[in-house]
Amino acid sequence: MTIADTRLEQMAARFAELEARLASGTLEGDAFIAASRDYAELEPVARAAIHVRALRSELADLVAMDDADAEMRVLADEEVARIRAELPDAEHALALAMLPRDTADARPAMLEIRAGTGGDEAALFAADLYRMYERFAAEQGWKVEMISASVSDIGGFKDVVAHIAGQGVFARLKYESGVHRVQRVPVTESGGRIHTSAATVAVLPEPDEVDVTIDDRDLKIDIYRASGAGGQHVNTTDSAVRITHLPTGIVVICQDERSQHKNKAKALQVLRTRVYDMRREAAQGAEAEARKAMVGSGDRSERIRTYNFPQGRVTDHRINLTLHRLPEVLAGTGLGELVDALIAEDQAKRLAAMGE
Repeated sequence: MTIADTRLEQMAARFAELEARLASGTLEGDAFIAASRDYAELEPVARAAIHVRALRSELADLVAMDDADAEMRVLADEEVARIRAELPDAEHALALAMLPRDTADARPAMLEIRAGTGGDEAALFAADLYRMYERFAAEQGWKVEMISASVSDIGGFKDVVAHIAGQGVFARLKYESGVHRVQRVPVTESGGRIHTSAATVAVLPEPDEVDVTIDDRDLKIDIYRASGAGGQHVNTTDSAVRITHLPTGIVVICQDERSQHKNKAKALQVLRTRVYDMRREAAQGAEAEARKAMVGSGDRSERIRTYNFPQGRVTDHRINLTLHRLPEVLAGTGLGELVDALIAEDQAKRLAAMGE
């Protein structure tokens, strides 16, 4: 029995145990929630393993049919050919299901977009990226809530932070972190020249409150009058909140709500996410380096994608994939193809590293 087979047997036994416990009706409260979560994590592996085992068992039975008559042998040979064609895909699906999972994959995420080089054009591009993710999220059935935004003079975003909740948000968006570059003629350009601008994207998994405990004594909270564009009264009351986390130096500002309390709650939500991400990266260590060698680290200093308007193309530099579907990608409908390609590349390289 191989190490993989041993692990599979252990996971199958654990899955059967959880299934029995949940079916017993004796679990309540936190125990039920924990068992349900573990069951959901193991179910894809268990189902894939059951399918592979069934195919292998059926194949062995068919091959062993030595005493079958000629007509039955023909039918058996057809079934053998079908199973042998189907089995590699089933085994590959099982191998993917057994890959170690990022514990943050199922979490909601905090999306942060900041205009980079390019002035007003970079701010407009940041707004385009935000709308792209907003539309993509709608397609996925996710909920997007804008936490804070700093609007430029011509309507773009100097920076914007949003919370995205739904099934598997971080798993599908985590490779979006990095520098996104745009090549186009800006609306502010009268000579028709193509400019290159950039915006940075960061996708951070949101922690549960129990994951990150922040001591009030570690916080420096400043209250001041909001500035910039806003709704009625937003600039006439001291409602803006700036929170500095003294141990890490992380600073979060929120001024979009009229209520000081709402701004503080949103700022604390962002702060917990950034602190959790910092601790998570430090804990991952070698795993983070290995992932960087696969499809890129997602570090915000790394250029990951170019959106070229004159040629109508989008190129992801980590996997050398170019799509000549720029309008669809920016509309959110074409982004899924890029996301799926990045996930598939990551999985393939992780399987290769494991010797699959």
